[in-house]
Amino acid sequence: MEAAISAVAGEFLSRFISFVVNKYSYSSHVRLEEKAERLQQLLTRVHTVIEEADGRYIMNSSMLMQLRMLSEAMYRGYHALDTFTYEGIEDRDSNEVCDSSIMTFVIPLKRSRRTTCARKDKVTHHELHGALKHIEIVAANMMEFVVLLGGCDRMLHRPYDAYLYHDNIMFGRHTEKQILLNFLLQDNIPGDEPAVLPIIGGYAVGKKTLVAHACSNERVRSRFSSVLHLSGDNLFRILEHGSTMLGEILVVVEFVSNVDDKDWQTFHSFVKSMARCSKVIIVGKLQRLTRFGSVKPIFLNTLPYDEFWYLFKILAFGSANPIEQPQLIDIAEEFSKEFHKEGSLGVTNSFTDVLRNNLSVQFWLCLLNKARRVIEKNISAYGVHLNILMEQGHPVDISDFSSQPLRIIPYTAKVPMKNELPKVTLGELLVDPSIRPKGEFSLLSWKSRIPPYKSFAHFAQTNVKDMPEVTPLSGRKRRGVSL
Repeated sequence: MEAAISAVAGEFLSRFISFVVNKYSYSSHVRLEEKAERLQQLLTRVHTVIEEADGRYIMNSSMLMQLRMLSEAMYRGYHALDTFTYEGIEDRDSNEVCDSSIMTFVIPLKRSRRTTCARKDKVTHHELHGALKHIEIVAANMMEFVVLLGGCDRMLHRPYDAYLYHDNIMFGRHTEKQILLNFLLQDNIPGDEPAVLPIIGGYAVGKKTLVAHACSNERVRSRFSSVLHLSGDNLFRILEHGSTMLGEILVVVEFVSNVDDKDWQTFHSFVKSMARCSKVIIVGKLQRLTRFGSVKPIFLNTLPYDEFWYLFKILAFGSANPIEQPQLIDIAEEFSKEFHKEGSLGVTNSFTDVLRNNLSVQFWLCLLNKARRVIEKNISAYGVHLNILMEQGHPVDISDFSSQPLRIIPYTAKVPMKNELPKVTLGELLVDPSIRPKGEFSLLSWKSRIPPYKSFAHFAQTNVKDMPEVTPLSGRKRRGVSL
């Protein structure tokens, strides 16, 4: 009898504990759903305000700081919302193969409901709660910003929308755009020399694209009678235009290396003779160039990860709904993590173009593993990421993309472009490695669809022994591979 009572009590206790756990899990999930809905509502409000701000001229520095805070909160919120939404998708399958071999990348499969709920309670809840609190704070202080925004002049035309980077559209850089427009539209202090603004950033982060975006603004075009683009190697070409430059002139100088102070002084002396409200923009990678600036420089860094993920997701899926592609979501995030380390929007655009045209799990996994092998092989050989190799004009081994030995090196003054060589795009090579010509050819990794229509072309050589000599890497410490 006692044994029967004990068994019944044990069964009752087990069911009671199960009931409590299920009720807690359900209520916890309901709370998460409510937070996600609240976050979505705030994101819509903040997104609307940022889009409106991108269409106006903001001259107030404190408003620009608040605009930066709004955009950071927005992208963080979108990433947290994506994580919550996509983590809830079950019945995933990663038994995908490439070339009849097991892939090294494995997606977590068919997590149990309890495991999924526990992970949401710990990780997703923390991320969602943090993003919600952050955006609630900035949204609560947004009313004053909106009121002041109403007093800012509206742009007559918006040549680019601010939220995508596809076709003829520019993505992000909300605050930097406004700072650059302020510089170009404000008058110099009476008696001062023409103002000089340095724009400093790494390889392919969008420095010249930002300048082209500002130069296309209707007020900027009407203010300057002409825009002169110079290279740091031919600074004195400005002397050839002396007799033809009338009115206010905008001079944009791109430096690929440092410049002698005497050469700059000679150039600047001529600039002083131009109209008082003329401006100079310096574009380069070296922070030493900031010594020539007369105003605070603009530093363009790699996009924050939350913002980069927002961009990558849109480019990779296009019009397709990511929720309908649950297996691709995990792969897309792995791609995003790898490319964010490299920081090149050009390579990101090339890959996402290819991915968007073939929404196949097997195809995406193959490209992901090839990209990882290329990154790992070059880091193992040189100790630095691909963007640094490209920036320093060093050969990069991309044999895994072509199934045969293949190295590329950016075209520079030391490696001039050969127009007679056959041309292949990186997208074509990724889709069909057999398209690679024998011997030498030009590999176009990306050509921007918006001004200044920057092309990233490379000299490609299948016989790596014939690769031209370049300056070795400059004393950088090797960095471990974290894949």
